[in-house]
Amino acid sequence: MSGTDAVLAYRDSTWPVAQGVIHGTVVDGETGDALVGATITIEERGIQTTTDSTGAFRFQGIAAGTVRVTAAMQGYVSSTKRARVSETSNVELQFRLMPQAKDAEFPHDETIQLDGEQRAADQRRMQMRRQIEVQGQRALVPSPSRYRPPTDREGYARIEETGFRRAAEAPLSTFSIDVDGAAYSNVRRFIRNGERPPVDAVRIEELLNYFPYDDPAPDARGDQPFAVSMETATAPWADAHTLLRIGIQGKEIPAAERPPSNLVFLLDVSGSMQSPDKLPLLKKAFRLLTEQMRPEDHISIVVYAGASGTVLEPTNGSNKEDILAALNDLQAGGSTAGQAGIQAAYAMAEAHFDPDGINRVILATDGDFNVGPSSDAEMTRLVEEKRETGVFLTVLGFGTGNLQDSEMEQMANHGNGSYHYIDSALEARKVLVSELGGTLQTIAKDVKLQVEFNPLHVGAYRLIGYENRRLNDEDFADDTKDAGELGAGHHVTALYELVPPGADSLAPSRGELKYQDREPSNAASSDEWLTLNLRYKRPDADSSQLISEALVPEPNANMSTELSFASAVAGFGMLLRDSEYSGDLSLARVRELAEAGRGDDPDGYRAGFISMLEDYRRMTGASDTESSP
Repeated sequence: MSGTDAVLAYRDSTWPVAQGVIHGTVVDGETGDALVGATITIEERGIQTTTDSTGAFRFQGIAAGTVRVTAAMQGYVSSTKRARVSETSNVELQFRLMPQAKDAEFPHDETIQLDGEQRAADQRRMQMRRQIEVQGQRALVPSPSRYRPPTDREGYARIEETGFRRAAEAPLSTFSIDVDGAAYSNVRRFIRNGERPPVDAVRIEELLNYFPYDDPAPDARGDQPFAVSMETATAPWADAHTLLRIGIQGKEIPAAERPPSNLVFLLDVSGSMQSPDKLPLLKKAFRLLTEQMRPEDHISIVVYAGASGTVLEPTNGSNKEDILAALNDLQAGGSTAGQAGIQAAYAMAEAHFDPDGINRVILATDGDFNVGPSSDAEMTRLVEEKRETGVFLTVLGFGTGNLQDSEMEQMANHGNGSYHYIDSALEARKVLVSELGGTLQTIAKDVKLQVEFNPLHVGAYRLIGYENRRLNDEDFADDTKDAGELGAGHHVTALYELVPPGADSLAPSRGELKYQDREPSNAASSDEWLTLNLRYKRPDADSSQLISEALVPEPNANMSTELSFASAVAGFGMLLRDSEYSGDLSLARVRELAEAGRGDDPDGYRAGFISMLEDYRRMTGASDTESSP
């Protein structure tokens, strides 16, 4: 599949059979030059692609009906055209985007017959519309390129980048997995709004793990819940170094085999949730989730503002109308009594606990817990206590200006769940529809990795990212120590940068020791560079199981498509963080790696990353050779 065919696969199984084709080009309205990396969205179908090097795009298999096709690009006024899709139709759309000015015109809508005949033109002075029903009306979310909401009250935990360590002195590297993807969608939000993300908003492991990778899957008939793979190639930013990628792919579980769900929606309806990117988008997201529920699933809704309350008692998936009506009636107002709401939600989940099912609280908020006892430590202790009852926590962040990212991440980490930032209806569909199995169903908990490096082949190493997931070496075999969870179909990627022995190491030496022998063991003389040890528990188990795999790298291995893309994502994260370890990496080199690693990209996620790189280049004015944006 070409880059222009790539679309975000946020498809609803209830749509009719798709027939139509929409294709076209996007050019600069003043110069006529092709616009590369423009984002093309069909909101009604939840699909998206980007233009290629000629400014062209293409959608195939569009369901019949009237759709809006929107072309948008950083620095330009977006444009929307309406198209009617018939059974065997094909249309070519031409977009001419005008550069933005201070008093730029709002984009216009046109109605297009999909066979190419233009029926009518509706000139409307309005911004690109993302329509969300709110109390029978439509809330209009401004085009990200035109609206820059304040971010001065957002909270991010400080990240201290870890440097190189000498393998002879510290041969073990131990950390917990992390399947969160919140940092990526949050970084994307900043860039779309024309702002450089705060350094501490950039968690490289979450950028990496936002994307699926073509890694080996576990045997569907086997007992192991995931498969592990490793590969190496030359580091793109340091020719003398090696880049190691570790991939973990969770087992896919069909929806029909998913256990019954006992879900409690815990929804923040305080006054801070009034803006269109908060409660209105939240409603849209939970409607999508509700539509996925089966008759055996049950949903309850608890809300909190100045106080907490139950909006909906447990209701099965056969009564979606009741659930949707309860969501539609929500209104924002009042202060935020977060802890009272969480306590009420856990009480609801425990009262209707299903010992054979999925029991989970799904918290949706901008993260502002400002009334009552709500310190980070107290909230952490609360969710830690509740996870022991078998009720896990998923956290969804919404909105700008007030996002308490660090608090929400910690709550998800300690609640045996994942944290996602929802910046659009498309992201909501990704998390709550496309990846629903992984979001809801845990297949392995307390997953820890420990890599032992052979100093004969590795002089020094550096784990890229995972700064707040590091563990003490002794925690690896301690089953009382908490670690990350892996959901059905989830994937985990980790990158190490390896320095050969004898090279000028970036890792300081601890000096000579009098009472310890540093001579390598007999095993060190093998061709093994490292051994990966992995511990995990079954969701209902208290003791862990151990998996071990050694790595003998393929000599002079070429960089695979997957490693190329992962290195591009990590490299961009290092540039955003002004990392001292980015070497001679440039934004142009990151783009090359991403293009080389684009692959089939059936969901269009990698195309979206490439488009974001172009947005960032335009925003910062970075040159092709600049090493730091």
